[in-house]
Amino acid sequence: MISSTSNAKVKNIMNLKKSAKARKKEKCFLVEGPRMFFEIPKDRIEECYLTEEFEDKYAEELKGWHYELISENVCKHLSDTKTPQGVIAVVRRTEPSIEELLHKEKNPCFFLLENLQDPGNLGTIVRTAEGAGVTGIIMNRETVDIYNPKVIRSTMGAIFRVPFVIADSLPEVIFQLKQNGVSVYAGHLKGDVFYKQDYRDGSAFLIGNEGNGLTDEITALADYKIKIPMKGKVESLNAAVSATILMYETMRQREFM
Repeated sequence: MISSTSNAKVKNIMNLKKSAKARKKEKCFLVEGPRMFFEIPKDRIEECYLTEEFEDKYAEELKGWHYELISENVCKHLSDTKTPQGVIAVVRRTEPSIEELLHKEKNPCFFLLENLQDPGNLGTIVRTAEGAGVTGIIMNRETVDIYNPKVIRSTMGAIFRVPFVIADSLPEVIFQLKQNGVSVYAGHLKGDVFYKQDYRDGSAFLIGNEGNGLTDEITALADYKIKIPMKGKVESLNAAVSATILMYETMRQREFM
């Protein structure tokens, strides 16, 4: 059992928890809590650490698993939550290419994220994307790290099932999508009402930063600007809520029109 917070493996996990640079270098991220732990594809688990209490509680489910025991104190030290749940796993990152996503289905639906900063927003978008059948999510490198522990938790396991790409250049991605017949829509306050558009063919939606929206450069690359109509004094909706509305409008059109 690992009982010291000075242990080399413990130090490495702490590094992965705190540093996006370390997660990128090691090509790994952390998952904690039983619900998400048991959803991890087994072939992607690099290491897993359990407390004795967790081992006893989930003895049946853990048959055939390889893991190391850690003390409650070490678990608390490593956990990113106030109430540790007894399990922490190091998981290997996997990301498809844009080409793979484009050929995944006939009329793909993508969400392109520019400079989102709130972990909860990103995690909610990933989770909702699974429910709405989105083909994939593409984000620029300035968007909050999708492997941030707070993002991972808020996806509720969808991160293992929703394909996503971290793009070096969103303009290049947009150009590639257009070349493949995908129409690009920018969420914008000066756009047309969103439900007037037809999203049954290949579609990609641009969602911008929570405070500033999309940059002018990215907006200019869109085929259409669209907006969600507002009443009262509300100017716009949260990024995750906006994305959700567009996801389900696309799903509605494709399934019921």
